[in-house]
Amino acid sequence: MASTARTSYTLIPNQKYRRSNRHSRQHCNIMDTDSQSLSTLGYFRTLPLEIFQMLLNYLSVKDISMLSMVSKTISNRLINYISTPSGNRRLLLQDFHNIELPGKRDGSYILEHYKSLGLLLKRCTLLLPTKDRLKYIHKILSEVSCFKLNGCPSPLHCLGLQCYGLFLQILTAGWDELECHRVFNFLCELSNLPRKVQTVVSSKPGSARKLELRIRLFCRSVLLNHWIHRSDSAFWLTRILKPWPMVNQARLLYIIFGPVSSLDGHVVWQKMIEGPTDETSLKGLADAIKLLYDTEAREWTADDVISLVDELSVVPREWLMENNARLLILSGNNICFTFMASKAVNGRAVELARLVVFLALVCEKDLYCMDWAVKMMQKVCKVFSTPGERNNFLQSVENAFAHMIMDMLQAVLSGDRDEEDISFLNLFHLVNAQANFHKEILYLTMRSNSNPI
Repeated sequence: MASTARTSYTLIPNQKYRRSNRHSRQHCNIMDTDSQSLSTLGYFRTLPLEIFQMLLNYLSVKDISMLSMVSKTISNRLINYISTPSGNRRLLLQDFHNIELPGKRDGSYILEHYKSLGLLLKRCTLLLPTKDRLKYIHKILSEVSCFKLNGCPSPLHCLGLQCYGLFLQILTAGWDELECHRVFNFLCELSNLPRKVQTVVSSKPGSARKLELRIRLFCRSVLLNHWIHRSDSAFWLTRILKPWPMVNQARLLYIIFGPVSSLDGHVVWQKMIEGPTDETSLKGLADAIKLLYDTEAREWTADDVISLVDELSVVPREWLMENNARLLILSGNNICFTFMASKAVNGRAVELARLVVFLALVCEKDLYCMDWAVKMMQKVCKVFSTPGERNNFLQSVENAFAHMIMDMLQAVLSGDRDEEDISFLNLFHLVNAQANFHKEILYLTMRSNSNPI
């Protein structure tokens, strides 16, 4: 009895203990989940949310971006903070026009700020799909009017688009091509860029001057200027150009990289037609052509780029041949030779001969080595399939020199004094170019024919 009683007294409490243990374990699991979530906040878990957000005001944007990597819980709190009015005021600086504030010279401070903000949002949205990341970021930035293609009333004196471009460059660095395609499509949808481009490439050049300027600034400042690697620049430039036919690509390339007025920043359409231009006016176009010709621009063949150069030379009408020659020289040896070889293969020897003369003229005017022009002609001669074609081409070069000298001499004799000075200077350069060109040919011939003693 005693043992039975002891057994009964020992069993009952044990059974109760086991039941209560199962219940408490379930309760503890729930508590553990909450405590794990709270534990990821560290010492911040003891602070009310309002105090936590007040503390963030004492951290730099770089420090906040580092803090966002501590845990998912803190990252979510930071996302909420960015969306608050106080977070917006703190993070979305908008003094894009006050670029000479005391202690903040040249506006570099605000550019650095948006680079840091790009890193912060990159880290905060790391776990979201690309589509959701872009939607959230657009929601944050949508109130900044200077980030929009038509948003700023004074775009030439505004750093808004540059800040936006730096922000996007930091945000998308390391993303694969598919994600970057989505970014470009998202930006096109927000800015209505395709429709605006359609307007300017199908209108008379200069008839939509303000829109041309805004497209130029948006494409350069937001999409093109901030990349370190040429492959990235080639990718974004390809996205801008490829949706359009070749003739529109050439027009758009001129809008983005062509010469502009120093007074109002608008595209100068007559620059290549009215007279010889300088290297500065052509450098942007030449750099863009070289970028597309590089092996990193996988979507472009050599024929594509040469066709684009050909189309560019008639935008908005046929360029002066001297400006064509200067663009080819600035574009580099490979592009220049490929362009000339294309003319040789297609039976355009007379046009090619005139181009050789203008290459020599540009070398004389811009103080390039004349032996470069001679070696380029020598290389092109090898493209002709028969000696007869080559000889005809060389004869055409000499004829082109003679005809151009006679034309310039006639301009000197028939012009008034002001025009005579310009015409005489052109004649002077051309005669010197011919002399130096043939001197290099003689040197080359004598070297090849000389025998060692």
